[in-house]
Amino acid sequence: MAPERAAADSARSPAAVPDPVRPHDGALGVTGAERASTRRLPDFFIVGHEKCGTTALYRILRSHPQIYMPELKEPRFFARDPGSRQAGAGALPRTLDAYLDLFADAGDGQLAGEASPQYIRSPKAAERIAAVQPAARAIAILREPVSFLRSFHLACVREGLETQRDLGKALALEDERRLGRSIPRGCRAPGRLLYSEHVRYAEQLSRFDRALSADRVHVVVYDDLRRENERTARAALSFLGVDETLAIDISNSAGRPRKAVRGGRTHRLALALKRARRRRGDSPGVLRALDLAPAWLEGAARRVLYSPPPPIDAKLAAELRVRFRPEVAALGDRLGRDLLREWGYEQ
Repeated sequence: MAPERAAADSARSPAAVPDPVRPHDGALGVTGAERASTRRLPDFFIVGHEKCGTTALYRILRSHPQIYMPELKEPRFFARDPGSRQAGAGALPRTLDAYLDLFADAGDGQLAGEASPQYIRSPKAAERIAAVQPAARAIAILREPVSFLRSFHLACVREGLETQRDLGKALALEDERRLGRSIPRGCRAPGRLLYSEHVRYAEQLSRFDRALSADRVHVVVYDDLRRENERTARAALSFLGVDETLAIDISNSAGRPRKAVRGGRTHRLALALKRARRRRGDSPGVLRALDLAPAWLEGAARRVLYSPPPPIDAKLAAELRVRFRPEVAALGDRLGRDLLREWGYEQ
């Protein structure tokens, strides 16, 4: 076998945990027994951002016969610090052994992967991934900053993390929030509300470049995934080294229309009802009673609670384009693509 072919086959072969796993043991919650194991690790990671099509790409890639991705789309394992509290953390793996259980059903001829968009904004995730799986590949999906921040802010409001429904005012609160002030009550992930910190594309990609090497980091532009999802997905399959000509399912990859919250109090009630469904035995009686409402009534309530978002303020959009122009220029240089022109950031 030619050396180049052997190297390529080695890079594409299913991965196992090295024995022993020493780097970052404490941060990853690795026990002595787990360090002695040789369990299957993911070969690749879809690393985000949120609201950038990670779910769409996850659904497409996991339909490929040579790829295995678990039902739990976002394990977030390498982004969490010991003792950290995050929304939904109860269902997430807390030890390396529990994390590896997610990939136990991967076939010998399959690549294993997962999709945690939190990894790209984590200052430690890339290094932690490389410490355990140095041959990993990463797929980063990035979006035009103004559109991304608008969509991400709407999502934070819908999830109950953010109470300031005006994006401009939410951005103006960032300095206060860095000092731990003006954090909405019950928000367990205040770092998500530092919106402009998410648009550090050059720094975020450089962390993965350093940890894995630049040729193991594939960048997807969100617009391409939306306009030409099959072509974009097949380019990702080629990057992963599987047969990009095999059938894939793109029927369930369309994004949902964005919705804005109409009223804060009623939205908080809807969130409480949603959480009560997840913990039926522990939920208050009034929420259990509301849960018995017929589906048509719940659908009508959603139409009252949510509406299509209004256009972003033109002045704010222009200010953000000036602020994030260097990030767009750097990303365009990396991709050999005039994103300043494509995204309307030309001066």
